[in-house]
This record gives sequence, structure tokens and C-alpha cells, in this order.
Amino acid sequence: QVQLVESGGGLVQPGGSLNLSCAASGSIFSIYAMGWYRQAPGKQRELVAALTNFGRPNYADSVKGRFTISRDNAKKTVYLQMNSLKPEDTAVYYCNANINQREYWGQGTQVTVSS
Repeated sequence: QVQLVESGGGLVQPGGSLNLSCAASGSIFSIYAMGWYRQAPGKQRELVAALTNFGRPNYADSVKGRFTISRDNAKKTVYLQMNSLKPEDTAVYYCNANINQREYWGQGTQVTVSS
């Protein structure tokens, strides 16, 4: 069984930073892509950033220049460094990964940007 466990969410003031991490565990033979989505109250879940084994990272326009996604393949972990946070970044952030040719989701971690 594959699991994704997120950490790093919390409350931060506008302009602040947070670093999310998501570690994959279980019977893992291959990881094609790992990324982050978010869902704000009353809104649909949207892609924030994704990183495949090939090509450049893919970012939502709203986070370009502020967020950075990275992976540590040895640790099977994906990170999301979030800088210059805005109140509109407030949402539950979900880790997503394509592992063993199946899609998996984490349980979500709350990020709240407020003064």
C-alpha cells in the first residue's frame, strides 16, 4: 500500500513563507510525477505545481515567481517552498503523485495566510 504524508502547513502572515513536504512510502517501484494541488473553501481543487521525471516544473500562473517545487528522489519526497504568501493562497494543500502508474493523494495540510 502506498501512502503520501504531508507536513509543513500552518498559519503565516502575508508576505511570509512556508515549506511543505510530502513523503511517499510503501511498495514503490516507480514514481513518474509528484506535485501539489490546493482547494480553497467554495472553490475547485486546482494545480499549484507539479514535477515529472522529465521536463521543467509546471506552475499555476498565480504562484509563478513565489513558489518553488523540488524533489528528493532518494527520500521519495516532494517539497513546496512558498514565499511572499498572500491571503488568497489560503487553502488545503494536497500532495499528488503518480506511483506505480496509479494516482495517489495525501490527506491535505491547511495553509492559512492572515494577519
